[in-house]
Amino acid sequence: MPRTERLAVTDGVALALEVHGDAAAPAVVFAHGFGQTRGAWRGAAEAIARSGWRAITYDARGHGDSDRLASGDYRVDQFIDDLRRVCAHAGPDAVIVGASMGGLVGMVVAGDAQARCRALVLVDITPRWEASGVARIVDFMGAHPDGFADIDEAAAAIAAYLPHRGERKSPERLRGLLVAAPSGRLHWHWDPRMLAPIAEDGERHQGDLLDAARALRVPTLLISGGASDVVSADTIGEFLECVPHARHVTVPRATHMVAGDANDAFVRHVHDFLLAVASATTSTP
Repeated sequence: MPRTERLAVTDGVALALEVHGDAAAPAVVFAHGFGQTRGAWRGAAEAIARSGWRAITYDARGHGDSDRLASGDYRVDQFIDDLRRVCAHAGPDAVIVGASMGGLVGMVVAGDAQARCRALVLVDITPRWEASGVARIVDFMGAHPDGFADIDEAAAAIAAYLPHRGERKSPERLRGLLVAAPSGRLHWHWDPRMLAPIAEDGERHQGDLLDAARALRVPTLLISGGASDVVSADTIGEFLECVPHARHVTVPRATHMVAGDANDAFVRHVHDFLLAVASATTSTP
């Protein structure tokens, strides 16, 4: 069974963490995308823990069971600092696996020599992204400001957003993504106040993110979805020019939600990469 923890960070915020695997094993920290929770990683975290790693997932501030920022003044730098603190809590030389927003903040943390990051896996994100794909995500997140009458209505909204999935999310899984307002209506688990400022702040950071990519010295893997509308051949090519030692693999037919669309393939790529990282570390004099 995973262990749950709360980690105090800054601004009076505490993050909800979930730890899978042996407490003495080397750590892999999973950072989710904007509008997700640590639950997005559960299948992957369990599989990676079974292979001998300690998998740590967490809800970003303003998401899931983590605290919301009292001021509502969310900025990208806060998410970067939070990941640094989670990695410090995990112990030295953690591997970061970051999807979408989690990958962007992971890129900055992994590029900082002070952070002592061991390796980095980016999941369908590059320093420069396709604006139309990100706009689709932001539009979905802001599409239901009045919430939903019941779980079935929320399930229908997700099904319309992810039509390729075929099956709807079960009520049990959906309950972890919704909170009930005093009115009884159900709202997504994220703080709606962060939507506009984080989207705008992210656009302003694209130049900094390219610099962060160029600073990467740790082993790096980019896993992209073959049907993604967030990364493209152009953005992937630019990233590989900035990080020539990085490896890139594509999961066919997966969209931006790679782990959710094809978890087995995703886990296989991460597992193989972790084996290579561990082998290289062991063979280094």
